[in-house]
Amino acid sequence: MTTGTAEGAHIHKFQNLLRELFQFDCADLDFGIYRIMNHKRDAVEKFISDKLPDSISEELNRGPSAQEARAFAHLEDVARLIRETLGEDAIGYDGELDPRYHSLPIGEEYLEARDAASDARSREAVQAVEASIYNHLYTFFSRYYEEGDFISKRRYSRNQRYAIPYNGEEVYLHWANSDQYYVKTDANFKNYDWNAPNCVAVRFRIMEADVEQNNVKGEKRFFLPRVRETRWDANDSAVTIPFEYRPLTTSEKITHGNRNQQDKIIAAALADIPRHLGDAPEALASLTRERSRDSKNNPVTYLEHHLRQYARKNDSDFFIHKDLSGFLSRELDFYLKNEVLNLDSLEAVGESMSEGWFQQMRLIKSIGGRIIEFLAQIENFQKTLWEKQKFVTETHYCVTLGNIASDFYPDIVSNESQWQEWRDLFDVDGADRSAQFLQANPTLVLDTQHFSADFTDRLLASFDNLDSVTDSLLVNGENWQALNILRNQYRSSLDCIYIDPPYNTNENTFFYKNSYKHSSWISMMKDRIELGAVLLAKTGVLQTAINDTETHSLRSILDNLFAESNRMATIIAEVNPAGQNLRLMPLP
Repeated sequence: MTTGTAEGAHIHKFQNLLRELFQFDCADLDFGIYRIMNHKRDAVEKFISDKLPDSISEELNRGPSAQEARAFAHLEDVARLIRETLGEDAIGYDGELDPRYHSLPIGEEYLEARDAASDARSREAVQAVEASIYNHLYTFFSRYYEEGDFISKRRYSRNQRYAIPYNGEEVYLHWANSDQYYVKTDANFKNYDWNAPNCVAVRFRIMEADVEQNNVKGEKRFFLPRVRETRWDANDSAVTIPFEYRPLTTSEKITHGNRNQQDKIIAAALADIPRHLGDAPEALASLTRERSRDSKNNPVTYLEHHLRQYARKNDSDFFIHKDLSGFLSRELDFYLKNEVLNLDSLEAVGESMSEGWFQQMRLIKSIGGRIIEFLAQIENFQKTLWEKQKFVTETHYCVTLGNIASDFYPDIVSNESQWQEWRDLFDVDGADRSAQFLQANPTLVLDTQHFSADFTDRLLASFDNLDSVTDSLLVNGENWQALNILRNQYRSSLDCIYIDPPYNTNENTFFYKNSYKHSSWISMMKDRIELGAVLLAKTGVLQTAINDTETHSLRSILDNLFAESNRMATIIAEVNPAGQNLRLMPLP
């Protein structure tokens, strides 16, 4: 293992990249994939710090590099023995042996060792090979990694930088993230409570949220603590920190820059909050106590941990690669053939250097393969979690009173929250709370969310065919996950599907991670339309509202899934004064 500062710079550079790939900077987060990473962090660090350099050193000690190293080592040993026995002047400064000693056995051995070493590369050249291996590994893995995700940036050759995977199709739609799930998350505005040491309760409260309207995303939004409104309640031993969720102002953009803005917001809050808890030293001491250490061994306080946890957990978009191992393995083969194995240079230096060159390729492929396997294990685990069919967390039923037996009327009449809902939705007076009123209004809708579980169970058990009574289904959930739950029961049974996706316009940009605006949009749409197509009957129709921005992309997706011959019509209608066009595209 190389330990010198200058010599080891390439090693440390690559090791730091690996720590970034394995998201060591998120060591203090303990939800989702971060929790899994925390369990594996020690094993990953051991691989990065010890096993990786040892593996490369071990490989370099075999083959041509090892022969060169042994030749130089033997020459040095013989030279040292000559100087010890025949004197320091037996070998000149230029390495030439005094002719008087050429006929001696030790002299003959020295001359043979010098000839062998002259055919080998210098020790500096061997170290250069090691540096080259690390630099190639760094270049390869860094070119596909971006802000926590592996992005498909295929390179082909020096003249043609990018290659499209192609299997002979006449026309093929391809986009940067075509082999990834794009997980679009929404901000979660639930209260966030946690306990600091010494029984100090901390409450994060959203006081104001500037959310997107009508599924159209505008500027990127952030969780900003209202530091000046931080308050300490001595009676409850509680600290309350209000938050707002909104875009940054012009001055805030200047202050926080263009990168890592949420992290900079948190850093500013960490510096400012203590000044507003000056009258509560016990609370301040609890919040600022060290909770853990980050990847650089810097202390992380309880307050910092939970601020990062709150912001990251509530608003994190990400990609999940569907086959990270296959993708990176293919790209590594491309890289070795086009970047490492330079045929022009190989021809220029001749066959004598080819063995060492191929040893370098084998080593890069071997070490790169081990890293790919490591990364793929984590990505595949995340993929399994995403694809695993989710549980329904809560179910309520809306049933018209005409389908409910009179035995349930006493419970309904006495339920205040149900009457309040009828007043809000249907302007029901509620003065006549009687069984006769319920019987006289058979179309009034009862919502089981206002009743106990026992009432709901008895009500559902009273129906011979629940589906015939509840003839509609409303699902609230992430689109891809919801379609996964529905696909078995409703496979090939829907007559019509209508979707109204975000239009992805320049004026109201749907914010995407990594700025892959069109590619992320296509990935999101393709996966969800593909699942929706499973639900369509053979004579069913899929209708989509879209504007000019993504019409071409959407049409390509639909033509790939349904075939161009199934396209029925495009209806163009002006829907607002700004001239945004609405295109209804029905496709069976």
